[in-house]
Amino acid sequence: MTEPIRSSDGNRQPPPSRRTVLRGAAAVTLATAATPAAATGTASAAGDGSHPAVVDHPGAQWLPADPANYRTARRPRSHPVDHVIIHVTQEHFDDAVAVFQDPGRRTSAHYLVRSADGHIGQCVRERDIAWHTGDPSYDNRSIGITHEGWVNSSAWFTEEMYASSAALTAAVCARHAIPLDRTHILGHHEVSSATHTDPGANWDWDHFLELARKVRADTTAVKRRPVTTGR
Repeated sequence: MTEPIRSSDGNRQPPPSRRTVLRGAAAVTLATAATPAAATGTASAAGDGSHPAVVDHPGAQWLPADPANYRTARRPRSHPVDHVIIHVTQEHFDDAVAVFQDPGRRTSAHYLVRSADGHIGQCVRERDIAWHTGDPSYDNRSIGITHEGWVNSSAWFTEEMYASSAALTAAVCARHAIPLDRTHILGHHEVSSATHTDPGANWDWDHFLELARKVRADTTAVKRRPVTTGR
C-alpha cells in the first residue's frame, strides 16, 4: 500500500478467528475465478450496487475506491500492464475498504482478498491506475492485489485466501499476457524505493505460484479439450 493502514483505535491486531470454511469452497473459487473476464455484464440482480455493470473478475464484489484515490486511464492502450504486485493490508478487510473509500488517504488497490473465505472485492478497475506501490512508474503498469492480514502472522494466509488469490492472479496474468513468474509477480517490498515489507516472510510464494500455475494449466486443458457430439 502507498501508506500504512492503521486500525482506528491504534491497537495492534487481534489474533484471527478460526472460522470453519468448507474446503470445497476453495475448489469452487479456483474454478470460478479462473474464468476469463466477460466483455459485457449486468448489474447485481439485487440492485444493491455491489457489482458494477461490468467487473473485471467474475465473482468479485464491487467495492469502489474513492476517485481521489486512483487515476482514471485506458490501460492497456494508455499504459502497458506487465506486473502484479502482492500486498498485505495490516488491517481487517472492511477497514481496508473504508481506507480506500476515504478521499484523504490517497491509496487504493485493484483487488482485496478476504482471509477466512477468499472472497474478492474489486476496488479499482484494471484499466485504471490504483495508487498502491508508492512508485508511479510501477503503479502505471501493474495490478495491485492486497490481502487481509498482518505480515507477522501466517495464520491470516489461509488456504482459501491462497486459492482465491492464485486464481485471480492467473486470470489477471492471462488477460494482460503477464508471465506467471517472480520477475513479473512481485511483493510490495520488491518495488524500487519501497518502504514497506509486505507481504513478508510468512507469505508462501512457492505454494501461491504453484496454485496459480495449476489454474493456468487446468484452464488451458479445458480450452483444448475436444468437443464431442452424441450420435
